[in-house]
Amino acid sequence: MNPVIAILEARPRLSDALALLAGVLLALAFAPYALRPLSILAPALLFLLWWDRTPGRAAWLGYLFGLGMFGAGVHWIYHSLYLFGAAIAPLAAFITALFVAFLALYPALLGYLLARFGPRLPGLALAVCFPAAWVLFEWWRGWFLTGFPWLLLGTAHVDTALAGYVPVLGAYGASLAAALMAGLLAWMVVRWSLRTLGGGLAALALVWALGVGLARIEWTGVDGEPITVSLVQGNVDQKEKWGPDAVEEALELYGGLTRQALGSDIVLWPETAIPTFYHEVEEPMTEIAAEVEAAGGALVTGIFVYRFATGDMYNSIVHVTGHPAAYHKRHLVPFGEYLPLRGLLMWLDDYLDIPMSDLSPGSGRPLLDVGGIIVGTSVCYEDAFGGQVIQALPEAQLLVNVSNDAWFGDSIAPHQHLEIARMRSLETGRDMLRATNTGVSAVIGHRGELIATSPQFETHVLTAEARLRSGLTPFGRWGNGAALLLTFGLLLLSRRAPPPKVMEDTGRTRG
Repeated sequence: MNPVIAILEARPRLSDALALLAGVLLALAFAPYALRPLSILAPALLFLLWWDRTPGRAAWLGYLFGLGMFGAGVHWIYHSLYLFGAAIAPLAAFITALFVAFLALYPALLGYLLARFGPRLPGLALAVCFPAAWVLFEWWRGWFLTGFPWLLLGTAHVDTALAGYVPVLGAYGASLAAALMAGLLAWMVVRWSLRTLGGGLAALALVWALGVGLARIEWTGVDGEPITVSLVQGNVDQKEKWGPDAVEEALELYGGLTRQALGSDIVLWPETAIPTFYHEVEEPMTEIAAEVEAAGGALVTGIFVYRFATGDMYNSIVHVTGHPAAYHKRHLVPFGEYLPLRGLLMWLDDYLDIPMSDLSPGSGRPLLDVGGIIVGTSVCYEDAFGGQVIQALPEAQLLVNVSNDAWFGDSIAPHQHLEIARMRSLETGRDMLRATNTGVSAVIGHRGELIATSPQFETHVLTAEARLRSGLTPFGRWGNGAALLLTFGLLLLSRRAPPPKVMEDTGRTRG
């Protein structure tokens, strides 16, 4: 038996500690820490811990890894529940812990299935099967129960050579590349020899070099001259946003800031910039928009829209200038924008006092014509779903996202959210305008680079140039289907390995 595996097997407490630590380390691979190599090293350590274990033991190690990963990576949920949702501290902590405990079930189940059914041979299992299965579970987490595609391995590579895979295979394709590198590292440890070391290093170099090569390709082209854009960041404290004079104060604040941006082609306000329904402020909004239009621009804002015919309420993006048009948010946040299983969970309304939390989902494609520019639209959390953002293609020349990350205070969430938005620009080959209430507002280039950013927690007007683009990236054409097809193909390849030898007393396998 490999000495590393023997040590890990003989010291279960050490393995438990390493599994928990590996999860925490993976969370540090993402913004704001951005320790990118950990997105490969942490899963490689988990793969080693899973190697040659019983299903129950692998599930426990996966669960500890999940507790570390999601506990360190999404603890910011507590901020929105307690600080801004009016939940008492113990309830906010309990709901956050429950959410983390639920998410940890994903790597727990993955570990169990790999130990129970996976082809547990050092070559194909660690180098191919484990990584492919990891990506399938990321994809499952991205849609099950409305989805939570946060902390995907691929997202951690927005700034590395593996970003080259993103326009072709999307975030899950970059996840697959990172997971394969992690699997190769684990395989090199398990099958340690000069020959294995040479082959493993060559394979690692190939995965990395292919990413570098793909990153050199321009998948989309410039469509016209640059435009000037202004993102208005009001920096309204979430606790004051719904006060008795909040609407008048917001109109005065955003109106004044917008007059500083006259002359820009697009002036963009953040999500729910004015905390009321559009029809209630249509007259003053139209007056502000007329000033913007007279200077040659268009005003776009995030705001609630009420449909009198049906009584539906929407979280929307409204193009105010000229002939008003709106996009209504389609992917709502459970508990924040609607209450799932309302009959069973109605009691939570007494503790989660979140304004406008009974919204309806919109329908139709996420497109708006903004002064002759076709933009692909998303509201806040929707930009986490790459498969939905590309529904605006090929017409969209530019992406627009409005968010209100004030819900998460001075936590790591706004930085993670910006990192996710950068992936959408990479996937689509489009610049993105991202206006937020408290930051980080940003103009993002078509390669995911930050063209300009606002200071966080400051009232600010961010003015910069953006490019309109046309054409389709391979991901824009195929969506997540290509990455999933490749992942399933790797799983089938690993299944061609001969069956493992089973140890009767423990159910483990010999490598």
